[in-house]
Amino acid sequence: MRTAALLLACLVCAGHARRVLEKSPNLAFMPSAPGSRLPVHHPTRALSRPVMQEGKLDVKEMSGITGPLGFFDPAGFSNGISDGRLRFYREVELKHGRLGMLAALGFLVAEQWHPLFGGDIDVPSYLAFQQTPLETFWGLVVGSIAIAEIYSVFTFNNPAGGEPWSIREDHKEGDYLFDPLNLAPTDPEEFKQMRNKELNNGRLAMLAAAGMISQELVTGQKLF
Repeated sequence: MRTAALLLACLVCAGHARRVLEKSPNLAFMPSAPGSRLPVHHPTRALSRPVMQEGKLDVKEMSGITGPLGFFDPAGFSNGISDGRLRFYREVELKHGRLGMLAALGFLVAEQWHPLFGGDIDVPSYLAFQQTPLETFWGLVVGSIAIAEIYSVFTFNNPAGGEPWSIREDHKEGDYLFDPLNLAPTDPEEFKQMRNKELNNGRLAMLAAAGMISQELVTGQKLF
């Protein structure tokens, strides 16, 4: 099972890489020095979506700047960094927010409904993964994560000779070409408002998940 899951992940990675390079064969070999710009490349599916304007990226004009705090960066993470690194930080926050929302929902559902493995795993959520047969289960988990993460690999600038952990200019934050319900607005302002809502819900979910994990660590009991 583990081998099959890893093989499937590799095939998906290879297939997606081939499609990306067919559209832009030089994309993987372009420099990514701090502050450098890549030629804007817009995938066909993204033509109907708002496009980030060229020019110096202003962090205070990005999504996520909402009341009551407004621009909030007490640690100064956005100071003195390139546009690509700033986009990377935003991408990281979006991903963690999405995971936080799934985790917060997972605590509520999984502790009440646990049909997998014959229903034998009935423990606090922070212990549930350790109770699974890891020798057969972890391959599926790693394979699923690899399939999802491969779509983010091609949003990065090439780190060879340039800046690592830097996102391309033409990438829309949080957009991995997966919108089966066509929820993404075409108007840039509406798109920004939707992203604000996602970020705020994600931030709340990360705090909620951290609080639930902490409480279960302290009490050793399920919350729900």
